[in-house]
Amino acid sequence: MMFYHSKLLALCFVLLFGRTTRLPKNRPQVRHYLYVAVPGIRDYLGYGGHGLLVFDIDHGHKFVKRITTEGFHPDGKPSNVKGIAVSIPLNSVYISTLESLQRIDLITGKIIWEKKIDKGCDRMAMSPDGKIMYLPSLENDTWNVLNCETGEILKKITGFKRSHNTVFGLSGNHVYLDDIGSPVLKIANARTHTISGEIGPFANFIRPFVVNGKETRAYVTVDSLLGFEVGDIRTGKKIAQITVEGWEPGTVRRHGDPSHGIGLTPDEKELWLCDGHNMRLHVFEAAPPYQQLTTIALTDMPGWITFSIDGRYAYPSNGEVIEVKTRKIVARLQDEFNDNVGSEKMVEVDFVDGKPVKAGDQFGLGRVR
Repeated sequence: MMFYHSKLLALCFVLLFGRTTRLPKNRPQVRHYLYVAVPGIRDYLGYGGHGLLVFDIDHGHKFVKRITTEGFHPDGKPSNVKGIAVSIPLNSVYISTLESLQRIDLITGKIIWEKKIDKGCDRMAMSPDGKIMYLPSLENDTWNVLNCETGEILKKITGFKRSHNTVFGLSGNHVYLDDIGSPVLKIANARTHTISGEIGPFANFIRPFVVNGKETRAYVTVDSLLGFEVGDIRTGKKIAQITVEGWEPGTVRRHGDPSHGIGLTPDEKELWLCDGHNMRLHVFEAAPPYQQLTTIALTDMPGWITFSIDGRYAYPSNGEVIEVKTRKIVARLQDEFNDNVGSEKMVEVDFVDGKPVKAGDQFGLGRVR
């Protein structure tokens, strides 16, 4: 009798809801983590100490662990972190400091190698396939092209005044090189490792910048401007200058220019701009006429900004976490000692069943392809 009732119940369920689907017993568990390299604001240890700090994005950006890193000045003190990048195929995160580049295993947290680089290091970028890195010398005349597995320098591209920020296009075909002693943004061919084009000149020396996913637009900050400029990558010409309305530039504690830090939301609908003097983020539409939408007050000076891969969160370098949709500050990065953490060098890494599968970028790059 019980067997008959069970079959009858099962038949009714199928008639009502359709054929049942058996769920897999062990569905993959996806976890999202924010990796923050410190000291990531100069060599100030008051913003999280020294190491690679990991935060759980899925659980209120709660502190998870501190990974011990290298990167020291000759006097033994922790050196300024200049950049962070991830290679998923090599299961590795890379940190550049003033003097060296280190490769760290994402699963074990162990340092695989550290290499001292002639003329120092600045903010690097990784090819989409995780095999090649463009590493600028420390505001010097060279970009080093490296093998990410070995750290071997494959080629040197010279002829710059002050090599600084690097963006690898999502296509993997072009690399955008920011010489902060020049108003022109250079473009390198990622296959031949030679300069193949340029964008500009812009109104002043170029500071942080981003490009969109299709690599048709470059959005740059420049010295002395509280705002940003736009370059057409295809024609190489500057096509717009946008000034922040309602706020005046003033003295900043770091970087020396009013707007240091700029990012596109991954869907490329908005552009977020740092304002160091007024301790704010200014939000614009990312398409002409670049309407200024709102301003978000922060508790400390921002000098950089990036976003979570899904575009849900914005990460200014002062350590506050902003929900993009509501513009609200929803969390504050704090370490194991409950001290506030801040860094201009952070990146999201996603794991499935304990293995890294996807990484974001330290720049707020557009991701519409």
